[in-house]
Amino acid sequence: MAPLHHPADGPPPPAGEERALDFAKGGGLIPAVVQDADTLQVLTLAYMDEAALQETLESGEATFFSRSRGGRWRKGETSGNRLKVVSVTPDCDGDALVVAVRPMGPACHLGTTSCFGMETAPGVGRIAALERTIAERAAAPADTSWTARLLADGPKRVAQKVGEEGVETALAGAAGPDEELASEAADLIYHLLVLLKARHMSFQQVLDVLARRAEAAKGSG
Repeated sequence: MAPLHHPADGPPPPAGEERALDFAKGGGLIPAVVQDADTLQVLTLAYMDEAALQETLESGEATFFSRSRGGRWRKGETSGNRLKVVSVTPDCDGDALVVAVRPMGPACHLGTTSCFGMETAPGVGRIAALERTIAERAAAPADTSWTARLLADGPKRVAQKVGEEGVETALAGAAGPDEELASEAADLIYHLLVLLKARHMSFQQVLDVLARRAEAAKGSG
C-alpha cells in the first residue's frame, strides 16, 4: 500500500481513507512502528485507533492511543519531545503502520533516542545524525566551531579540505594500518558532508543518484 499521507506535501487524505486499514484485527488498534525518517532508527512501538490516526494525519504530529491510559496521547504534549510526521505507510495487509518522523527530542520517556537500547543512530544512520550536527553547528559563531568556520569560508575552502582528506585517505589505504584508514575515511566523510551543506545539498541527493544507478544497472541486465 502507498503512504497514506506526507503532511508537508499538502492537506490530509479524504475522510474515510484510513478505513481501508484493518483496525478490527487488533480490537480497534493498529501497531505503529515509529522510525526516524533520516537515520532510519526504530524509535518506539505504539498503537493507533482510527481517531489517533486521523489526528496524526491532520496535525502532522504523531498521536497514539495509550493502552495504559485508555485514551488519546500525542507524543511530547508534556515533555515537548514531539514527533513531526513525514509519512505514514501501511503494511501489505493494512494491519500495521510505519510512521516516519523527525523527532524534536528523545523518543523514549527514559531520555534516550530510542526505546530499543541506548545506541543513537546505529550503522549508516550515523551519517544522517552527523548531518544534523553539522546543520546545528552552522549556526554557531565561527570562532567556536570548526564546522561553522569552514562554512563561513565558503564552498571552495571546504572543497579544498575534501581534496586534502581524499589524498590522506588514499595514502592510508595504500600503505597505512587499518586504524589509520578508518580515521582518515571518517575525516573525509565529515568534510564531504560539510561541503554538501555549504552547497545547500544533502547526502540524500547522493543516495538518490546511487539508487538511480542501481535501477539502471538492473535494466541493462
